[in-house]
Amino acid sequence: MAVHPGRHQLGPDHGRIILRTYREGLAATAGHDLTIEATRWSGVLTISEDSSPAGLDVHIDMGALVVREGTGGVKPLSDRDRREIAVTARKTLAADRYPEAVFAATTFTPAAGGGEISGTFTLHGETRPLQVHVDETGPDRYHAETTVIQSNYGIKPYTGFLGALRVRDAVQITADVDLSQLADGAGAAQ
Repeated sequence: MAVHPGRHQLGPDHGRIILRTYREGLAATAGHDLTIEATRWSGVLTISEDSSPAGLDVHIDMGALVVREGTGGVKPLSDRDRREIAVTARKTLAADRYPEAVFAATTFTPAAGGGEISGTFTLHGETRPLQVHVDETGPDRYHAETTVIQSNYGIKPYTGFLGALRVRDAVQITADVDLSQLADGAGAAQ
C-alpha cells in the first residue's frame, strides 16, 4: 500500500536514526566503536499527487543523543561511561550553541528497490550538500544511509590519550523508517 499524497509528520514512532562512530589510532583498542541513537527527531514527508516524494525535512535534537552500544575496548561500557560519552558528544557538537541538525531534501532519484535523496545537511552551524542512499526493505519500510565527515562541518573529532585514541572523522548515519501507518492514513500533517 502506498503512502497517500499530502504532508506527513515523522518521528521516533515511525523509526530510528542511528549514528555509528569508529575508533582509530595507537590506543584504539582502549576505546569503543559506538552506536548512538537520536531519540528526539521530527520530520515532514511530502508526497505528491502521483505518489512520488516531493519533500523531506528532518530535524534532529542534538541534546538527545543516547549511547546504545559500545563494541571493542578493553572493558565493556558501563552506564557511567555511556553518560560521560553523551556529555562529551554534546560538547564536541556544541549542542548548546547548535541544538539541532537539519536535513532538507532537494532531489529524489528513484531506482529499483530504493534510490538516492540529495539535499543539504546543517550541523554545527554549517550547511553542506549530502547524498542519502535509500533501500526499500519491505512494504512501506525503508533503510537510509549516509556518511558525514565531521571536519567538513567545523567539528574536531574527539581525541583521548594525548591523541593516541581518536574517533574517525567519518560518522555513519542510518535511518530505518516504517511508513505503513502513513499508508493507512495516519500521520497526516495539517
